[in-house]
Amino acid sequence: MNRHQHGSQTSTDRKLTPITLLMILTSILLILLATLYPLNFSFPDSFTFSDIFINFNNVSNFEDQVNNVLLFMPLGFCFSSYLQSQKIKITLQILIIILTSAGLSFIVELLQIFLPSRVPTPSDVINNSLGGFFGWLCFYIWNYQSFTHTNITRVYGRHSRKQIIAFSLGYIFLTFLIAFFWQNTTNLSNWNFNYPLIIGNEYTGDRPWQGYVSKIYIADKAISPNEVIQGFINSDSFNNLGDSLLANYQLQGKCCYQENFSKTPKLMWQGQPSNRQYDRGVFVDSSQWLQTVNPVTYLSKSISKKSEFMLSTTVATAKTEQIGPARIISISGSSLRRNLTLSQQGNALDFRLRTPLTGENGSDLKLLIPNIFIDTKPHQIIITYSRATIQVYVDKLQNYYSFNLLDLIPKHQKLVYYSLTFIPFGLSLAILTLASRSLISSRLLVATGILLPSLILEFILVSDSGKSLSVKNLLLGILLTAGTMLILKVRAKLLYS
Repeated sequence: MNRHQHGSQTSTDRKLTPITLLMILTSILLILLATLYPLNFSFPDSFTFSDIFINFNNVSNFEDQVNNVLLFMPLGFCFSSYLQSQKIKITLQILIIILTSAGLSFIVELLQIFLPSRVPTPSDVINNSLGGFFGWLCFYIWNYQSFTHTNITRVYGRHSRKQIIAFSLGYIFLTFLIAFFWQNTTNLSNWNFNYPLIIGNEYTGDRPWQGYVSKIYIADKAISPNEVIQGFINSDSFNNLGDSLLANYQLQGKCCYQENFSKTPKLMWQGQPSNRQYDRGVFVDSSQWLQTVNPVTYLSKSISKKSEFMLSTTVATAKTEQIGPARIISISGSSLRRNLTLSQQGNALDFRLRTPLTGENGSDLKLLIPNIFIDTKPHQIIITYSRATIQVYVDKLQNYYSFNLLDLIPKHQKLVYYSLTFIPFGLSLAILTLASRSLISSRLLVATGILLPSLILEFILVSDSGKSLSVKNLLLGILLTAGTMLILKVRAKLLYS
């Protein structure tokens, strides 16, 4: 009976091959449209291999990484169906899927060099290859007849108890590996070192702010509350930060005195500056703003390496309602790419910070503080960042706002991220429990395997980022792991019966 069914299934797979090939072509077409649209290619007169390496010097954010995995999963699924119908060995199937996904991804990244609206990223090739592999895995689980209780027990049940323990330790290692990946979503490793520091506008000159700026201090450390108090009493106290202080711009009189600083380049006027002087600092608007003569490379590298910083400035808006957001201080390369930006949106303070989680524009997570620019008086703003937490102080220590980037992830995005994190755990746990011969060890694997990944991830994020413990996140991870395991075990038993 089982042989007849298996033979019928194989015959059916062969008849479906033309449809499968059509699905493969469709998935490839969707990939090309999603990655190359609107197809506005611009080819330079001369192009060398060195230009390829220069253009590949980019990093993707966390959301892009997830999307790149999901984008190639249909291709991996459909191509696996074709390879299975050709009776190709599983190990060779995996190799073909990964190489095909990587090859197509590399071609797409090369083509994106000639698209002004796209940015080629080396990590996309890795994420696309993982997407193809996950597509194969999905096909193997849901369509391959060997995924039954009997066959899994026969294949995996032959292993000794020591080998089962080794698999379990590998499961725990995978938990820590994924937790480490989550930790890296809030560091500053993806900062670009080629952006200048701009005061009162954007690099492209199309986001002007109208107001006064008198002092700017930037350090590669997040100062303590006591240092914040001292900074409000006397901003010159920031000079005590020693080597951590990277920028010290005193914007008074004719502008841009730097306290003998060699770590950052000089500020120069842009636009059509006037010779008028102000007691409140320098005045910037759509006709005049400041920009460093060179990129602030040393500053960006130092902050990126330590993944923490302090920014202090004294500003006074000339208009209580400005939009754009209107850029006050920015380390950026365009209106869509930046390391950090302090802006005014309406009467609110808009802060953007580039991390793998917030994206290259720093705007994937909203950091908006209302009612900061409700008058035209000078206000001292101190911003610190460390361990995924942004602290914004205005005029005094007690007037502060705190944001944790991990707590700001929208619910629908968090569901996708957690699904990609915990569904593989459920899959691994299903195979481990089906392969276990002992009922006691099987129950122990289920209990620890469901709870452990969620607990480890949450406690590592709490200890590393300083965010509060979230019972909802714990339950979401447990539910996804347990749900995946139960669905796969039920399917295995149904195939067996």
